[in-house]
Amino acid sequence: MGGEETAITAFFSDVQAFSSFSELLTPTGLVDLMNEYLTEMTNILQEERGTLDKYIGDAIVAMYGAPIPMEDHAYQAVRTSILMQQRQIALREKWVPEVEKWGKCHGLVTQMQTRIGCNTGTATVGNMGALDRFNYTMMGDMVNLAARCESGAKAYGAYIMVTEETKLASEKTKDDIAFRYLDRIVVKGRSQPVAMYEPTGFLSELTQETQDCLDCFQQGIDKYLLQDWDGALGLFEKAKGMEPNKPGVTPGVKDNPSMILIDRCKVMRENPPAADWDGVYVMTTK
Repeated sequence: MGGEETAITAFFSDVQAFSSFSELLTPTGLVDLMNEYLTEMTNILQEERGTLDKYIGDAIVAMYGAPIPMEDHAYQAVRTSILMQQRQIALREKWVPEVEKWGKCHGLVTQMQTRIGCNTGTATVGNMGALDRFNYTMMGDMVNLAARCESGAKAYGAYIMVTEETKLASEKTKDDIAFRYLDRIVVKGRSQPVAMYEPTGFLSELTQETQDCLDCFQQGIDKYLLQDWDGALGLFEKAKGMEPNKPGVTPGVKDNPSMILIDRCKVMRENPPAADWDGVYVMTTK
């Protein structure tokens, strides 16, 4: 029993709108779906040297860097996130012809999306619980922030969201992942602002359209931070048409970062922040 402080990257994933699956599937069908999904995702996690902490229903809690120390824990966590999203696409495609197996839930199953959040820092890691029943887990503020990255990604129409700490640590290992700056936020329950990024994919695999979208989006962010709301709006509108995830096209997608920032710019234009605004957005929900 007991823990020690160590540098890790905490990883959280969750299935979007999971309560809908629970409502429509039979208990047996739900178990079949979760076993297939969690097997695929856990295989990737373990192949990339992650440590599974626990499952919470459909959610996966994991860590990189403990119990065996890893220099590249941040990179491995981000790499896992991208590989899981790619496997999620393959699973959806596999489920398309399985109409009979999933019944009235077939449409929902083929729209499944996963949200992932990661944060890098120092956490307490070790055996925790009761003397006769405990598990190897992680605790600390940085772990809570990783969980907020996962839940907060929804507010940005993103499916992976990581902190600046994770981005910078990942890039020290290998610079082959595209990161998109999303916002500088104060998450609920904390006072210090944190810069958030979306790992969009491996640079070698990005389409030209996605690359153009990221360039255009960053130009929009630059205008947004200068409080040039009209200039930012125009760029986000342009980026919107090139987003890799589009409502009505990508299964399960209702919005994307460009759409979210378009709405934000309209609100900011009507209610401008103070002249000394530092670009921080305060989140009011988890």
